[in-house]
Amino acid sequence: MEFYRRQVERAKATVEKMLAAASAADGGTFRNVELINLLERLGVSYHFEAQIEDQLRLIFEQSLSDVTERDDGLYSVSLAFRVLRQHGYRVPCVDAFHKFKDLKTGEFKECLRRDVRGILSLYEASHLRLHGEPILEEALSFSRQQLKEYSATNVIEPHLAAHIENALICPLHKSARRIDSWRYISFYAQEESRDETLLRFAKLDFNFVQLMHQNELAFVSRWWRDTGLQEKLLYARDRIVELYFWATGSHYEPHKVVSRIAAAKFAKMVSLVDDTYDAYGTPEELQLFTEAFKRYHENTICFTNGVTGIRTKDLSTI
Repeated sequence: MEFYRRQVERAKATVEKMLAAASAADGGTFRNVELINLLERLGVSYHFEAQIEDQLRLIFEQSLSDVTERDDGLYSVSLAFRVLRQHGYRVPCVDAFHKFKDLKTGEFKECLRRDVRGILSLYEASHLRLHGEPILEEALSFSRQQLKEYSATNVIEPHLAAHIENALICPLHKSARRIDSWRYISFYAQEESRDETLLRFAKLDFNFVQLMHQNELAFVSRWWRDTGLQEKLLYARDRIVELYFWATGSHYEPHKVVSRIAAAKFAKMVSLVDDTYDAYGTPEELQLFTEAFKRYHENTICFTNGVTGIRTKDLSTI
């Protein structure tokens, strides 16, 4: 594990220079947006959160047309729109996508159907629509239909076809970030325009974080075994692996180890209560159980290091 840690730190320093150089050379242009998107899709953006937010703030202060001035195609506009919206910036959708519609028919232009990456980018962007944005509703319908047609033919590269099929099943906005990163690393490795430095960094970081998660899962599994509840509550489902995986969905970053383990433990206890209600207790017993819950007082709960049942010395062994 220490080997991966050292390798990740070396690669991180190189990528950090790339990010700083892109910002210094181009300010708030599409090149910055594309690099930020790559870092996020490859699962390594957590290393550069402050720098990314600073750059996106500068980008948002410009109009979207200024950001994509050198390349104002469907791919560029959709990507910049999605990245900014993902970070909470309210980018006007009409200003972004109106120019891609035919003024006579009111539909998206026919020529866009040949832009495979642009359509895929539009599809992902349309999932960040808000209530009262019909142009993005239309974009979703248009792009989804086109992607289905692409996936039904053999006219695109196999790795891009696989990427499209995955997006149709689970778009980026609705996916588990760690799983998406794992898939995207494989997709990016087959891109002719890939950056080998970024790809190596992503692979090293993924392996390092995966190893950390495996050690944490062993720690949580020992905790569950040591409680003795698995032998006492035979009716309860053994879901500790599933629930730890659930916790990594929103807390995968290495520095969020405490919240990740706490979430897994809490989810396990909730699962036990749920199984007790669903598969064990009689109505009379559950009525008493419910009343006992209502009488609890928060002062009776023991907190250690801010998280119930997690001690600093325990974390040092992970």
